[in-house]
Amino acid sequence: MKTAIYHLHALTALHAGTGQGVGVIDLPVARERSTGLPIVPGSGIKGVLREELRPDDGEDKTQWEALFGPDSDSAERDDARRFAGALAIQDAQLLSLPVRSIHGVFAWLSCPFVLRRYLRDRARSSLSPAPGKLAQPADENIAISGNSCLARDAKVYLEDLDLEAVEDMDSGPMASLIADSVFPDDPEWRDLFIERFAIVSDAVFDYLAETATEVRARIRLKPDTRTVAKGGLWYEENLPAETLLWGLLGCDRARNGTQSADELLDTFRRDLETDGETRLQIGGKATVGRGNVRWLLNMGD
Repeated sequence: MKTAIYHLHALTALHAGTGQGVGVIDLPVARERSTGLPIVPGSGIKGVLREELRPDDGEDKTQWEALFGPDSDSAERDDARRFAGALAIQDAQLLSLPVRSIHGVFAWLSCPFVLRRYLRDRARSSLSPAPGKLAQPADENIAISGNSCLARDAKVYLEDLDLEAVEDMDSGPMASLIADSVFPDDPEWRDLFIERFAIVSDAVFDYLAETATEVRARIRLKPDTRTVAKGGLWYEENLPAETLLWGLLGCDRARNGTQSADELLDTFRRDLETDGETRLQIGGKATVGRGNVRWLLNMGD
């Protein structure tokens, strides 16, 4: 199986939900069971890609079926056409969370635990890791690079937290590594990311991943009186715009032909990136502007 890594960059608020919640938030975002960190389920991403690349009526579906498998209705009519698609997509995990900052407007935050998982997946997909050992900052500190725009008088103010700014030799290389993957052809946004990237402790990041998401109130009005309908007030949780996520993508050999995993993955990337950048609509609430993302597929050497 050929493995690659993909990144998602949320251009608008992103709601990848789990259905009805039981707490204060009626429609929470999906979270990883073991860590509680937000995710975007791989099943939803694969479904979006399947429809994005679906051939028009009359076009050859051989490549598309090799990647995603045949439509269930056609497979049920013909047992010989039942086979699994070659493409496997894991959940997208939170890489960097945008958090309001007094200086620099907002910070792109991550933590050693998240970055270690990220580097592990980069190694699996043959992408170069970052130098350094990713030391754990103290809970009252925030690790920034020398050209950061977040600090004033050795302090960084995030939401309701004030943290001691500490220059860290590993923050700059790590910021550059992520920026090269997420903004490969945009030097302006690459520099903006590097200036705003910072590393907090695992505990602080866990706290912000729980409290710094975006929660919006929604209402349903009665059409005749334009007043709120009974039960028509609810709260939705979203990942904020500018959130960065990553995940692993695997591609096996074609099960309906002789194509190798390398050939299929090259075809998949070519078809998806015909205009140099891929925009997708992921998650729910698309009609009210949620879920507009940039998709970037990063191939190893």
